[in-house]
Amino acid sequence: MRDDPVFVMEAAPNQSPPFAGRNLFLEDRALQDGANAAGVDAGREALAEFGAACGSAEAMEFGRLANEFSPRLRLVDSRGNRLDQIEFHPAYHALMARDMAVGLHGSIWDHARAPRMAASGQAARAARLFMATQAESGHICPLTMTSASVAALRRAPELAEKWLPKILGRVYDPALKPWWEKSAVTLGMGMTEPQGGTDVRANTTRAEPVAGGYEITGAKWFMSAPMCDAFLVLAQAPGGLTTFLTPRFRPDGGKNEIFFQRLKDKLGNRSNASSEVVFSSAFAERVGPEGEGVRTIIEMVQMTRLDCVVASAGLMRFALAQATYHVRHRRAFQKFLIDQPLMRAVLADLALEVEGATALAFRLARAFDRAAADPDEAAYARLITPAAKFLVCKAAPHFVYEAMECLGGNGYVEEWPMARAYREAPLNAIWEGPGNVMALDVLRAAARAPDAAKDVVARLNAACDLPPETLSLEADLVAGAERLARRTCERLARLAAAAALAERQPSLAEAYVATRLTGEAYAQYGGADLVGAEHALLDRILPPED
Repeated sequence: MRDDPVFVMEAAPNQSPPFAGRNLFLEDRALQDGANAAGVDAGREALAEFGAACGSAEAMEFGRLANEFSPRLRLVDSRGNRLDQIEFHPAYHALMARDMAVGLHGSIWDHARAPRMAASGQAARAARLFMATQAESGHICPLTMTSASVAALRRAPELAEKWLPKILGRVYDPALKPWWEKSAVTLGMGMTEPQGGTDVRANTTRAEPVAGGYEITGAKWFMSAPMCDAFLVLAQAPGGLTTFLTPRFRPDGGKNEIFFQRLKDKLGNRSNASSEVVFSSAFAERVGPEGEGVRTIIEMVQMTRLDCVVASAGLMRFALAQATYHVRHRRAFQKFLIDQPLMRAVLADLALEVEGATALAFRLARAFDRAAADPDEAAYARLITPAAKFLVCKAAPHFVYEAMECLGGNGYVEEWPMARAYREAPLNAIWEGPGNVMALDVLRAAARAPDAAKDVVARLNAACDLPPETLSLEADLVAGAERLARRTCERLARLAAAAALAERQPSLAEAYVATRLTGEAYAQYGGADLVGAEHALLDRILPPED
C-alpha cells in the first residue's frame, strides 16, 4: 500500500465484469425453443439482430438513465399557459424509437387495414418483447397498450380505419401535437377511478353526447402513459358504461380538456409516467355500443395480459442471466461460486422456473395466433391466459429476489441492474387484474364453457402423461369454489407450463412435474433435488465462457 493519506483502489478485485455486449436471443436457449415451437421464423424476424441491440452496452445504459432520470410533468409554460406535457430523458426516447422501429407497438396488425393478426404475429412480437423488457421495462407500457388497443378499436370500424395508419407507423414522434400531423402514434388507457379500482362498473365519469362525438367529464386515478396521443377511457354514457377514444387534441386542432393532476410516485417502473387526470368536457369518440364498455375493452385486456406474462418471464430470464454471469466470475472460499454445490442447486432450480415460464408464455402466444381458426386454441387462450398471468407474474418478485441474493450486496445497490429489476417485478401481477381477479377469471372461464375447459385440462394431462386424478383439476374447475380459486389457478398454470415444456424438452418437463406438481413442495429455490436435470439446466442458461 502506498504512503499517500488517501488510498484509491484502481481496480476492485474479485468482481464480475459488466453484463453488456450480450445477444439476448442467441444466448437464450429457452427463448429460442419457445419461439420455434410457436412457429416463429427467427431469421426472417431478425431476432438475433434485435437480441444484440437489446443486450448492447448502450441499451443497458439507456435503461439505467431512463430510470434514474424519471419523467416530469410540466403543467404550464413560461407564460402560464396550460401544457400538461410529460418530459423524458433522451434515453427513454431512444428506447421508444428502437422498439417502435421493429413494431412492438403494432406489428401484429401490420399486414391489413381491416385488422386481423398474422399467423405468428403475436409469438414473433412476444420474442422481441421478451428481450426488450430485459434492457428496460417501463417504456413497454405505451407499446403494449398501443398494440392491444386495435382489438378494442375494431368495435368502431370507421374509427379504426382512421387511426390504424398512424398506429402502424414505425417512426417514433414524441412531439405534443395533433395526432394527424404525426408519423406514428401511441395510445394509453384510463379505466380505474379512486372509488372503484378493479370494479370499473363503479366508475362515475360521465359521457354526454354532442355533435360529432361525446364530452367526457370526471377523473381517473390511474391513467397509464399520459404522454400518448389518445386514451381509451371508460365512462358512463346514457346507455351505460361505454368505451371512448379521447385524443390529446380536438378535431379543430385545439388542446383537448384533459388535465393531469400529478404523476404517480411509484415503487418501480420509474421510467414510465403514470398519472392522475381530470376530464372537463373533453372531446371523445365512442368505441363500440353504449353500455358495452367492458365487452369492448376485454379483448384489449386479454392482449395486455399476454404481454404481462411475456414481460415477467423476460424479467426473470434477465435476473437469472445476471446471477449466473456473476457467480461464474466471483470466487469465495477458494472456488468460483458456480462450482459450489449449493449455489448450483439454487441456479438450477431458478433455471427450471424460467424454462417453464418461457415455454408457457410462448405456448400462450401461439394460442393467440391460432385462436381465430382453431376452437381448441381459442379455448386454451381463454382458460390459460389468467392462469399464466397469475403464476408467472406472481412468481417474478420472489424469483428476482432469489437471483439478487446470488450477487450478495452487489445486487442490492442501485448501480447494479438487479435492484431496478426487483422494483419492477411486482408490477405485472398488479396491472390488468391482480391475483385474486386472475384466479376468479379462471373459474368464470370454466363456468362459461365447462366442456371446453375439461378438454383443455385433459390435453394438458396427456401431454404430461398424468392421470386426471393426479391433480383433480377438472373437478376443481367444475366445483368452482372461490376460496380454493388460487390453488386451482396455480395448479392449472403449472400443468400448462409442464405441457409446454414437454413439446421441446421432455426431460425438463419431467423435472418440472416432479418438483412443481407431484413431488414434495419447497418454499425456497434450491430445496428440490434436481440431480437428474441440474447439469442440463445450468448448461442452457448462458453459453460457456471463452
